[in-house]
Amino acid sequence: MEIALDLLSWALLLVGGFFAIAGGIGVVRLPDFYTRLHASGVTDTGAAYFILAGLMIQGGLSIITVKLVLIGFFMFFSNPTSTYSLAAAAHRSGMAPLDGAGGPNKPEPVEKSLAEPIEPIEPTPTKPGGAPPSQP
Repeated sequence: MEIALDLLSWALLLVGGFFAIAGGIGVVRLPDFYTRLHASGVTDTGAAYFILAGLMIQGGLSIITVKLVLIGFFMFFSNPTSTYSLAAAAHRSGMAPLDGAGGPNKPEPVEKSLAEPIEPIEPTPTKPGGAPPSQP
């Protein structure tokens, strides 16, 4: 039984290592920032989960496994959030993704930043009974 757990653990560690290497190759070979960001985000998360799963099997039922689960829980939220933040910041700064022909697309103009306050909407006047005023 112990040999089967070791084999499963090493298989997960090797798959995680393969994902990490494939992500590194993708970051080097892909053409623009957004595709590189996608490759790094997806493979980083996938590689980390496979490696964490392999380490959990190696650790058995112990405090080490609990710590690895907490690391995985943290990564579940932080990796996609950081990838999204980088992509949103690049888009707001005017970095255009490449189109299918290899040329930059024109970025959509950003009307307002999220940091700017939103103007309040004026309330609609109503009659004393709560009905809207009649149109002339």
